[in-house]
Amino acid sequence: MTTAHPGFLWTILSFVLVIGPLIFVHEMGHYLVGRLFGVKADVFSIGFGRELFGWTDRRGTRWKVCLLPLGGYVKFAGDMNAAGQPSDEWLMLPAEERARTFQAKPVWQRFLIVAAGPVTNFIVAIVILCGFLIAYGEPRTPTLISSVEHGSPAAAAGIEPGDRITSIGGETVERWEDLAQYIAYHPAERIAIQGVRQGRPFTTAAVPKPHVLRDNFGNQMRIGFMGIGGGMPVRVPVSVLDSPVASVRISAGIIRTTIEAIGQMIRGTRSVSELGGPLKIARVSGEQVSMGPIAYLWIVAIISLNLGFINLLPIPMLDGGHLLFYAIEAVRRRPLQPQAQEWAFRTGLAALLALMIFVTLNDLASFGLWSKLGGLIG
Repeated sequence: MTTAHPGFLWTILSFVLVIGPLIFVHEMGHYLVGRLFGVKADVFSIGFGRELFGWTDRRGTRWKVCLLPLGGYVKFAGDMNAAGQPSDEWLMLPAEERARTFQAKPVWQRFLIVAAGPVTNFIVAIVILCGFLIAYGEPRTPTLISSVEHGSPAAAAGIEPGDRITSIGGETVERWEDLAQYIAYHPAERIAIQGVRQGRPFTTAAVPKPHVLRDNFGNQMRIGFMGIGGGMPVRVPVSVLDSPVASVRISAGIIRTTIEAIGQMIRGTRSVSELGGPLKIARVSGEQVSMGPIAYLWIVAIISLNLGFINLLPIPMLDGGHLLFYAIEAVRRRPLQPQAQEWAFRTGLAALLALMIFVTLNDLASFGLWSKLGGLIG
């Protein structure tokens, strides 16, 4: 049974409830570390475009919320151009005022200020996952095969009930949950399988059958199907002290899956139509928030992890691009030429704009807009 999609207003509100706090904590990471190192912040903005409301604090920072909630920024004093290079305007500042600017700080402090945003997103996700683990435990179902469907890829690979899978695709697996996830993310790909049968190791290979999975809202996802069944799900209690380590491990697994999905798109084994943008995030946010606070916290954790990961990519205009330039500056003992950085940031901006257009068109296609327009034209 398909559940009706949330209404437009609920979707917009849910998007703001999910993205808004994550943007705020990301920028707050930059802001707090900047303050720690004595850097003055001129502007702390949530969103872009026209200011909806705001105020100026006693330190001279303008806190504001803007019309387009698709990001945010902290503008530090002295950060006067895209390349972050000292300008004539910066050089003309009084010495005391210049000392409080971003560019006056050593490269390691600038590195930490920029890295603080993505790191804060990771921390938020880890804290949420800690709460889930403490409340519900960690899934630890053994990788023991209880059943094999006749005519399935598993049957063709010679897998039998009673086998215990120890490795898949070259990765060691100890939990059924990891095994199932790997199979789901590798449809129509030949994968190596290692296991133990009656105390003896065996090796085989299988090609998971592509299967279209539909959720309660009718959304479709292409996953791999092997035709194997496991035992009863097992959840192991996790203590408060052990939860951070388990949360980091789960977070690393989610990020690794994201990286692998991107690699599959580059190789052509996964359709780029699965790449979503703000519209799809808004739609998923509306669906998850409508399912209650647990689903809301889960989607916040997942998006927070991906927001941190994406911002660390070494692309100019993203935090990772700045970090790359600071790393080069630390090795060379001097920054790259301003012209080189300027061109790099222009190229990065063009690439990000092109990606934004592409994912938006993808989102509209996933909503069936183009087919509807084709029907109207026809």
